[in-house]
Amino acid sequence: MHKLQHLLWRTGFGPRTKSWEKWAALPEAAWWPKLKDDSIPDPVYFDVADSAIKGLFMGIGELGKMERGDLSKEDKKEVRQMSRENLRSLNLHWLEEMTHTKSQLREKIALFWHGHFASRNFNVLYQQQMLHVIREKALGNFGDLLRGVSKSAAMLAFLNNQQNKKQHPNENFAREVMELFTLGRGHYTETDIKEAARAFTGWGFRLNGDFVFRKALHDNSSKTLLGKSGKYNGDDVLDILLEQRQTARFIARKLYRFLVNDMIVPDDRITWLGDRFYDSGYQIMRLLDDIVRSDWFYAPENTGNKIKSPVELWVGIRRAVPFELDNPDTQLLLQRALGQVLFYPPNVAGWPGGRNWIDSSSLMLRLRIPQMLPDRRDFDIRAKSDDDQQMGQDERVGSKRRLAAEIDWQPVLDLFSGIPEKELVAQIGAYLWTVSNSKMPVEVLRNHTDGSSREALIKTTMIQLMATPEYQLC
Repeated sequence: MHKLQHLLWRTGFGPRTKSWEKWAALPEAAWWPKLKDDSIPDPVYFDVADSAIKGLFMGIGELGKMERGDLSKEDKKEVRQMSRENLRSLNLHWLEEMTHTKSQLREKIALFWHGHFASRNFNVLYQQQMLHVIREKALGNFGDLLRGVSKSAAMLAFLNNQQNKKQHPNENFAREVMELFTLGRGHYTETDIKEAARAFTGWGFRLNGDFVFRKALHDNSSKTLLGKSGKYNGDDVLDILLEQRQTARFIARKLYRFLVNDMIVPDDRITWLGDRFYDSGYQIMRLLDDIVRSDWFYAPENTGNKIKSPVELWVGIRRAVPFELDNPDTQLLLQRALGQVLFYPPNVAGWPGGRNWIDSSSLMLRLRIPQMLPDRRDFDIRAKSDDDQQMGQDERVGSKRRLAAEIDWQPVLDLFSGIPEKELVAQIGAYLWTVSNSKMPVEVLRNHTDGSSREALIKTTMIQLMATPEYQLC
């Protein structure tokens, strides 16, 4: 079952205790097709914006004041605060979906694209619109995804393209489209950026988030980009970028690091994956198929070697030990303390990942999380103060919050009901750890688990094994 566990962690958020036995009963050949089939249904649109925000941005209520730009400072502050509160709801909505949905593959790859197309925007309408584009197209065609994100209000606003006009070209959007979304650094020139920026002039959005091409602001003269010349517009630029095999290889490399190994990335393997991705017309599922169906996906050097991101770690714990938090908002503070707040990437390049997830304070908190839940313990918020990430919450750096939950132990007890007591520790370890449990500290565990009853042993072993360095890896 080690291979199944590896697959569920890399292409989802780990095994779910309630459904593990059903998965384990399937033949190995059925695992990947089932993951894909479960993610076929279209995602539900997350609409968390309250009526006041919609009224201001979508055509009712105070729309006239918004369009004229004559909102007072107090009005603007109130709008920003409302939107922050709605963003908190959007964050928690997505966490719930990651935890409970059968569409694990879709949400996991959507999380990848969420980091690839990193965007900060206080407007919840624009963020929920862009999130839906990412979730809806996560497994489809990369060209469609690239175009959808590039024309989203969230991204156009974040990268200043609303200010990109033929009289004063703004290069920010064009630069990031090349450097971060398609080609990667070193595969274009500064002249290419300047020419692409001119092509993107006039791309903007209406107050309600709809894309708009403002023809009067567009530079319609000839441009030369990556060796091609013409009176290009923004769509033409995206087409030219997609014509480059380097774009397919760049995406293949980044997805390989996300799904397979972020330390060892063989160039020949990336070239093979990228070329097949390109030849498929950028079908994302074709790339995923090539990765998951390969022999090297399950090779020892590619298993149990990735540090779980904070979101992966937290959602994985929730899937392994079902519980209801006394205060769901605590999850927002936990994300900040661990260094990954959904919708608030550190910069336009997204989260760096890998070893960057771990430092002395975050590692200690990671190891304590499983023990805090049943013990209803406090934890310190010692993250760098960031007004956006605080989402309007008055949180001082170093303040305490309680991580308390009502745990539903029955699915866990049911899962291990048929295991002889002397084999329980090893079996629970095999379920929770993706690394080899041959060196499991059995004696240490015996000293830190409650053997007074079978139920107590299962509960305390689950908690202790999740509070280990090994559980940080997948």
